Amino acid sequence: MSRASRARAIASAAAVGGAGLVGAGGAIYGVLLGQSRLARHRIGEPMTTPPVADGTYGAGGVPLLLAVLGDSGAAGFGVERPEETTAAVTAAGLAAALSRVVQLRCFAVVGAQSGDLQAQIDQIEPHWPDVAVIAVGANDVTHRVPPGRSVALLTSAIERLHANGVKVVVATCPDLGTIRPIPHPLRWVARRWSRSLAAAQTVAAVSAGARSVALADLLGPEFDAHPDTMFGPDQFHPSATGYRHFAEAIVPSLADALAPSPESERGSTHLDLAHAAAQAAEVGGAEVSADRGSRVRALLRLQRQQAPATSAR
Repeated sequence: MSRASRARAIASAAAVGGAGLVGAGGAIYGVLLGQSRLARHRIGEPMTTPPVADGTYGAGGVPLLLAVLGDSGAAGFGVERPEETTAAVTAAGLAAALSRVVQLRCFAVVGAQSGDLQAQIDQIEPHWPDVAVIAVGANDVTHRVPPGRSVALLTSAIERLHANGVKVVVATCPDLGTIRPIPHPLRWVARRWSRSLAAAQTVAAVSAGARSVALADLLGPEFDAHPDTMFGPDQFHPSATGYRHFAEAIVPSLADALAPSPESERGSTHLDLAHAAAQAAEVGGAEVSADRGSRVRALLRLQRQQAPATSAR
């Protein structure tokens, strides 16, 4: 089954409450279960919480409210200073891109799965932001959450935010095959599952009216080639450099969601949703969003947004 077909099948299963595609059973499941336990022992459990990045970034214009939801990647687990977190770099980059003050609130929690998104959204009410970033999926893979359920939970979160006037950008599941403490064959399976989930998340996100940004290829080769600088001390979570790459990939989509620009259409390709999702899962920073017609636009961004602004808390 192609990745496009798999993504479409998972999203379809989610729509009717099915489990989607799991793809491992019997003897191989036993191997993966044993190796996942070994990997978790080597990685260890988080002993600290990420720095609090909530605050005001940039200057000028009417204040823009940004919420960041999701897991440790969104929270910035492992760095020492607030300005090094994904949320802070994203807020600073967005403020610079739009020349506006950005007020940031980060609700992301270390270890969160897609099933935890609703509890994070509960903390937002009644102060709904202008735009929200959702970065989730890695823990769904490592905890073997059925992909159909994972996608259904993500869809519900997006729909709830949209119902309250919030624009949403989803950073899809990163490539878990780059994590060194995970041994083979689990690393190969983790890569396959994480990229399949990323494609399915894209189908679900765009169908629900959000934009998606692929992290897999962006983080994959660079993290694999430079583990000493891209990963933090636990070799599982990104370093400050890794989080900066993460944030710089999603800022252009956030800026375009809030202030669409004709330039954003350049280099875009019209594809059906499933094939756009499959291609995006292979290209770091690729954005998929719905066009004004019935097709889907796959927009590949090659330049990353820089984020020099600082916070004032």
